[in-house]
Amino acid sequence: MKLSDIKDKLGKAYERIDVDKLRPAQEKSVKAGLFEGNNLLVCTPTASGKTLVAEFAFIDVILKKRKKCVYIVPLKALASEKHKEFSKRYKNLFKVALSIGDLDSNDSYLAAYDLIICTSEKLDSLIRHHTPWLNEIGCVIVDEIHLLNDPGRGPTLEVLITLLREILDVQIIGLSATIGNAKQLAKWLDAKLVLDNWRPVKLKQGICFDNKVTFKK
Repeated sequence: MKLSDIKDKLGKAYERIDVDKLRPAQEKSVKAGLFEGNNLLVCTPTASGKTLVAEFAFIDVILKKRKKCVYIVPLKALASEKHKEFSKRYKNLFKVALSIGDLDSNDSYLAAYDLIICTSEKLDSLIRHHTPWLNEIGCVIVDEIHLLNDPGRGPTLEVLITLLREILDVQIIGLSATIGNAKQLAKWLDAKLVLDNWRPVKLKQGICFDNKVTFKK
């Protein structure tokens, strides 16, 4: 599938995306109903194109459906990186905010932004402070969703996703390279499961012994 095949779905953002052909996971996500509002769980290797799937989702929600999108990441450093990347790429198309600070604030200024990048703890705080713009959210993207299994951060993320599904009519896009129970998680999310093993660099297995690596054929 070529990017031009979904040009009408991307609107003015089409020219901001520097690819010609979609990678397997991206094409599968489109066919699984990404632009129709379906929940998706995308489980593919690192560098296989999951971030662009997320971009397709928030472009559709923000530009076409006129809703907000929240992009959840596990680390503040990653949040800052995504904020810098998306702010530059989509400048003058929509407003991108970074919200990773004070957990005792409802950050009312975020009402003026379209894409909000934050940690799960921050979004949990915003919900508990009854932030008024929450009902404007049309999509929630959860990067590294396998952290649901993390003993420290997992419970917060699980409760957060459960709350969002109860209080909002929202599309959920989960992204991960490492999920052992993908089918169970997809069922819990009521999501279409997108699986693919394609990676840009072939992965080889080998054994290092005596400073020599022998690769498995």
